[in-house]
Amino acid sequence: MSSAVDYINERKAAEAFSGQSAVFDEIYGDDTIIAYKRERVRRHVLKRLKPGGSILELNCGTGEDAVFFAGKGHKVHATDISAGMLYQLVQKVGKHKMNKKITFELCSYNNLPELKNKGPFDLIFSNFAGLNCTGELDKVLAFLPQLLNPGGMITFVVLPKFCLWETLLIFKGKLRTAFRRFFSRRGRKARVEGTFFKCWYYNPSYITQKLKNEFDLAGLEGLCTIVPPSYIEGFAEKHPKAFRFLKKWENRLKTKWPWRVIGDYYIVSLRKK
Repeated sequence: MSSAVDYINERKAAEAFSGQSAVFDEIYGDDTIIAYKRERVRRHVLKRLKPGGSILELNCGTGEDAVFFAGKGHKVHATDISAGMLYQLVQKVGKHKMNKKITFELCSYNNLPELKNKGPFDLIFSNFAGLNCTGELDKVLAFLPQLLNPGGMITFVVLPKFCLWETLLIFKGKLRTAFRRFFSRRGRKARVEGTFFKCWYYNPSYITQKLKNEFDLAGLEGLCTIVPPSYIEGFAEKHPKAFRFLKKWENRLKTKWPWRVIGDYYIVSLRKK
């Protein structure tokens, strides 16, 4: 399903995130803005997913979301290309005694035809830009309908081509960072645990256009549009009043244009016709 170039890139990404897997939760688990992002995404999903639904999670990472949704009564089949990340998930499944609620599989979303558990599912879910690690997102999207029940939904959290906060870095003289999303047709280098791989940026219109024949848009909202991205470390802790103020306004404007498309991420949901 994936090209040789994408295969090599995903191998590098798998190596990078396996290298980080043992410390991933320690690094990000106590971050206030990351907690805010997770809460926003989960609220978005629960608002649209029927009780006791079945979920296929792509790029599940250490399983934080899988454990959360299983705790809410859903069944989750969690997949990732990183063996290290899946190892962390397995530890959590055992700790929380969720063997009947969470299953797992080492599989890339670039190779969904090889998925052993093809459902069908009520939701296909991908959080925090995992899908930005492929330059062939169109091929991934094309295979999704056959994995969903009628009326099933997809919810993806993706990095768009424009981020207001990043662009403002031009005033700090950080031109390369400010404009890195604009010039990313061939991918931009990312680095995790000393390993380089590429990521690409996709606007919501890319996904909705690719799926317009089989899906209807069910929800679109910006994430960290007004609230600063989590890489602005310590903002929420240093400026709690400002953080609360920005959260209030982001909540009001998250579905409005242009705020829904200029965040660090966007959350997009589409329902199968």
